[in-house]
Amino acid sequence: MLVSTWSLAGFVVGHAGLYQALAMFAVAYFIIGMTVLSVCAIATNGALDAGGAYYMISRALGPEFGGSIGIMFFLANVCGSALYVLGLVEAVVDSFGVPPGQKVGTGVHVLPQSYWYELLYGTILLALCLVVCLVGASIYAKATFLIFLIVAGVLGTILISFFATRPIGVPIRLPHFNGSEIENGSFTGFSLATLRDNLGGGYGVDYTTGQMMSFSSVFAVMFNGCTGIMAGSNMSGDLKRPSYSIPRGTISAVLFTYLVYNLLAFFMCATCNRTLLQKDYGFLRDISIFPPLVTVGIYAATLSAAMSNLIGASRILYALARDDLFGRALALAKKTSASGNPIMAVILSWLVVQLVLFSGKLNTIAGVVTTFFLLVYATVNLACLALEWASAPNFRPTFRYFTWHTCLLGIAGCCVMMFLISPVSASASLGFLLLLLLALHYLSPSSTWGYISQALIFHQVRKYLLMLDVRKDHVKFWRPQMLLMVQNPRGSARLIDFVNDLKKSGLYVLGHVELQDLDALPSDPLQPQQDSWLGLVDKLNVKAFVSLTLAPSVRHGVRQLLFTSGLGGMRPNTLVLGFYDDAAPQDGLAQHPAFTSAREEVPLGFPPVRAPAAPKLLSAREYVGIVADALKMLRNVLLARHLESLDKAWELRRAASSPPSIHVWPVNLLRPDSARYADTCSLFLLQMACVLNMTRAWRRAHLRLFLCVEAGAMPHAQEDKLRQLLKDLRIQAQIQLVPWDAVVSLHWQAQRAPPGGPALAEEESAVNFPANATQVSDEYVCAANKLILEQGPAPAVRFLYLPRPPADTSLYPLYLHHLDLLTRDLGPTVLVHGVSAVTSTQL
Repeated sequence: MLVSTWSLAGFVVGHAGLYQALAMFAVAYFIIGMTVLSVCAIATNGALDAGGAYYMISRALGPEFGGSIGIMFFLANVCGSALYVLGLVEAVVDSFGVPPGQKVGTGVHVLPQSYWYELLYGTILLALCLVVCLVGASIYAKATFLIFLIVAGVLGTILISFFATRPIGVPIRLPHFNGSEIENGSFTGFSLATLRDNLGGGYGVDYTTGQMMSFSSVFAVMFNGCTGIMAGSNMSGDLKRPSYSIPRGTISAVLFTYLVYNLLAFFMCATCNRTLLQKDYGFLRDISIFPPLVTVGIYAATLSAAMSNLIGASRILYALARDDLFGRALALAKKTSASGNPIMAVILSWLVVQLVLFSGKLNTIAGVVTTFFLLVYATVNLACLALEWASAPNFRPTFRYFTWHTCLLGIAGCCVMMFLISPVSASASLGFLLLLLLALHYLSPSSTWGYISQALIFHQVRKYLLMLDVRKDHVKFWRPQMLLMVQNPRGSARLIDFVNDLKKSGLYVLGHVELQDLDALPSDPLQPQQDSWLGLVDKLNVKAFVSLTLAPSVRHGVRQLLFTSGLGGMRPNTLVLGFYDDAAPQDGLAQHPAFTSAREEVPLGFPPVRAPAAPKLLSAREYVGIVADALKMLRNVLLARHLESLDKAWELRRAASSPPSIHVWPVNLLRPDSARYADTCSLFLLQMACVLNMTRAWRRAHLRLFLCVEAGAMPHAQEDKLRQLLKDLRIQAQIQLVPWDAVVSLHWQAQRAPPGGPALAEEESAVNFPANATQVSDEYVCAANKLILEQGPAPAVRFLYLPRPPADTSLYPLYLHHLDLLTRDLGPTVLVHGVSAVTSTQL
């Protein structure tokens, strides 16, 4: 099949008829037109460099899409160059080849015909293209301008020939297994009868391949003749003003070629019978008033197209190599001549085209080339669509004749035609593209081009955050949204990991307070720290945000974060703190599994942990004040103690043979006289333990719920009531009755102690709770701690009820002292106080 504008039109109308040919041209140029609008928009939105469509896509969609589509576009241009070379060989052999049964040297037919001879002719023609491309873009531009003048002259001659040539018969020699056979085509001049005969489709066998033609196969070949729209953008690095030249040149070329295709299709249908159109793709020489000029024009146009694709492929390869997306694999393609011509990229492209030439026949690669080009065009439209939908202020192209509708139509048209032409090629191309995407995503270095995905995510998140109405919150859909305060991640790595398991797909914020005064500083000290914290989040593989603040005290900083963290309906509802004690912090970051294979990255810019003799950044009174502040702000509070001793990896390894357990104590052990199992705080504690048990890492753990009972208090009735509550809440847990008469008796003894004497000292060491009705002694708290320890075997983690801080702030240190006694030596423990309803028994 001859690949040139005028002969291509004859091939299309010969098989498809005028109506379907016009439809094919309309569909092809609709896709091309939509893509051209996207190309012009991107080309006029900033400075363009070498690479054309690859450069546009990579800088818009990021390195993954850009690199994968760059390879696809490179292959499309390589195959396109081979396609045009094979077309030129076919035209040369058709004119000068020795017909079967004749000897070499008869008339003008002097070129032997065989697969290897045709491969030799193609190699010689490709070498000519290589020489021109090696000289540089300037000689290529001069050569293509000269070819344009020749083609324009030939086109004018052909149009005149339709009117000037008289009706003639054209003998057509067709290859046959016995040699050759002769069929007669005819040029009738303008004839209504001829036009009627050529209106409908009449698909036949392609005489060059012996394959039956169809709408999709004809469209595949026809579309290859329309892919020159990217020739100008491929030369973007060689143009003086690409943002000016690409829109004007590309749109002019599209309009001109569309007009020529339709005009030639009509003239051919009105003047040539179907036999001539189907059986002789070089019939224009026979009807021309000057046949040699047509031959020269065909050769020139096809050679120009081959060079255009070869030089386009080399520029794309050079741009890919320069961006280092494939590392050393393309390092050789970076080499350029003294004038800046990427000679190694040209030579590598030439080698790949030479390999494609071994396919031998046009139809072998026509469908693949078309699929590749359609995929590239679809991605160009996708890039422009993404930029438009992202609504980024810096996307303001000077070319404004496009909308997101044109981009979407271009994408849809490309995808539909890809699968209509060849479902197998389309599926294989998409699969190859997906593999390249995944490879580049995991292996390519990070770039500084900007990622359109971030802009699109921002746009969508903002929209959905506005739709997230806090007034429509319902307890059925409650989830924990955590703010974990971290002084130094070196001593909190396992706590960070634990809270990540506890968040249940909710918001998770790592908060940090820097004790400095911005007025006394030259710049914000938090900005340099941001990357270290984000790097920590990546290394620990936790789904968390980072929120840093400056404050004169830790308490003020935590208040700021509780007020300002989050956005809209996504705000922290639970504050998590490490426990305040005298234990020296340990640097557990180096022992964390995330850092065992990359110890050189452990520092991450964080200071060493606090030395044991160094003063703390906050006092006990301030620490308890933070808890009180959070409860006043209606935030749930979790205090985590000994979480750094929780080896989750070990717990998971032993889960197969001995599943770990989670102990839950839903009673306020510091208020035994008002212990209840169904208050808001107890239910919240149950919910948090259940949430932890629902996560994948803790799914095999067993929940054990401890019911503290006294003699004569109908323990079985209490157990049945609690079991029914767990059933209503769909919580699976084992209930264990714990007699605690001996412990409670210590509490009542303290209550009955007479005033004055030794009791006065005890009163001073007691906690007056807001109701001022309970006094708790150290002896009682130690007994409660011992009671918890006796319930073996030791669990992976314990959940205990956290009472509210006393109303009298002077008792804050004593309150913290009792919490210390209660949780001493318990191992990983979480003290929980909930202020919001979080459980529901409704659908």
